[in-house]
This record gives sequence, structure tokens and C-alpha cells, in this order.
Amino acid sequence: MTLKLGVPSKGRLMEDTFAWFGARGVTLQRTGSDREYAGAVSGVEGVELILMSAGEIPRELASGRIDLGVTGTDLVREKIALWDEKIETLSELGFGHADLILAVPRFWADVSGLDDLDAVAAAFRAEHGFRLRIATKYHRLVRDHLREAGVADYQLVDSQGATEGTVKNETAEAIADITSSGATLEANHLKVLGGPPILRSQATLFASKTSGADAGLMAMLTAKLGL
Repeated sequence: MTLKLGVPSKGRLMEDTFAWFGARGVTLQRTGSDREYAGAVSGVEGVELILMSAGEIPRELASGRIDLGVTGTDLVREKIALWDEKIETLSELGFGHADLILAVPRFWADVSGLDDLDAVAAAFRAEHGFRLRIATKYHRLVRDHLREAGVADYQLVDSQGATEGTVKNETAEAIADITSSGATLEANHLKVLGGPPILRSQATLFASKTSGADAGLMAMLTAKLGL
């Protein structure tokens, strides 16, 4: 029996994950070409490396098809309902930091927080006859956040790319998206609403609660990693 470890298959997230494990004596490496999703593990017994997209890893963890996975906090909490019943957080990895924020046009001078957004949303609906649109791909997280804040007169519109451009393109009045530097928001004349972000995300090592992983192998790996 082996532990199946899901790791992002490309980019900085994969490289940083390989470096994090390597610093703890567990070497992860891609085998074959960049178009192949095969990998190898050395430094610890009984671990199989599976390379996949970061967005797939939450679903695979929740279903129990992999035992461990590295992905963003935002993806787990957005994609998996009642995620903490199916997935356990083992360790935040200290990279891949990003905040899920709400942003509005910079010229909305009187809108600086959620209370202001609630008032603007009500006025917008009264004037235009439809709800203020917020473009996002994080429907679950944004809806829960706005409900807790008492914001009601809005609708979420799906955006799977170039979310910051939806306000300029007049397909939304505001956005909710992940940002690290804020440069893209600035370039699109948007400002972040004040207060804490919806979520502070980073790359995290998760374990499946549903996979039936071998307890001995799991203990051996977590001890090796110092967890």
C-alpha cells in the first residue's frame, strides 16, 4: 500500500512544493517530459507522487482518491462544501500567499467598506431595476462573506478569467478575486474595500479524511516532514 500525494503539475507552485519537501529530506521530481504527469519520490518509503492541476486536488482529496495534496486554501474552501469534514489541514507551507478581496471602482469615493457597499447596492437596484453585479469565481466564499456582513442587494456573475476587466467591460459593477500584489487592480482602476479580506490563502498540505490511508505510512511521512 502507498500514500498518494497530489502536487500541482506546473509553475511556481510545483517548484516551491518540490523545494519545501526537499528541504525536509523528501525529494519530489517530475519524470519524463513536461507534458507527462509522472513523478518519483525518494527519501521516504511508500509515497507515490501524482501531478495534477491545483484546482483538481481538493476534489480528489474529498473523494479519497488521493491521501495527501498541496493546493491553495482558497481552492479547498471554495470547491468543497463542509470541507473540514472531509479534509484535514496538516501544514501551511509559507508560499503562494494571496488574499481573496472585494474591489470596486476607484471613483466610488464614498464606498470604503461593506456597510457602504450594502447602501450602494440598495441604491443601485432602486435606480436600475436589477441587482449590483459582482464578478467572481469564488461563489461560495463570497456569498457566505456577504451574508455574514448583511449585504443583500447583489448578484454574483461567474468569471473564470480576467475578472478585473469585467468592470471596465460593463459586465459587472464590482469584483471579488484573489490578489497578491494589487497591481492588476490598480491597472484597472479598482480599489480594495477596507477591512479584513474574505480569505487569506496560501499553499497548504492537506490530508484526506476519506481515503483510508495507511496510518503507519502517514505517521512515517509526517515524522519525516517534522509535522
